[in-house]
Amino acid sequence: MLPVLTLLLTASTLTVIGEVLLKLGVNAVSSRVGAFSLDLRVLWATFSDWRVILGFALVFGGALFWLGVISRVNLSFAYPLLALNYVIILIPSRFFLNETITPAKIIGAVIVVIGVIVITWGATNHQ
Repeated sequence: MLPVLTLLLTASTLTVIGEVLLKLGVNAVSSRVGAFSLDLRVLWATFSDWRVILGFALVFGGALFWLGVISRVNLSFAYPLLALNYVIILIPSRFFLNETITPAKIIGAVIVVIGVIVITWGATNHQ
């Protein structure tokens, strides 16, 4: 089970960092040319921004590790564990995007963690 959890944590970490970079990039582009749209000028500015490019690369890297996860365990076990991304994203969202972490978000994160514990606890003997 440890190799699967290591792959999952790596996939989640890469995905979360990638998503933060995508958000930083799209925010920077939006401040210059407006909100994301299918306008060619906006598309070019968005997809040529280094943060967006790196963000997509990291999300893709996370997807590669995710393939390692789903090749080893049942999808019905692995997929709910992606909910940990919500918990992990709270930290960089607060520090790099200046987003507010509300009590409701904390309660939601605790519920997610409890759910992940229940899923992994019940499945470790059945995989």
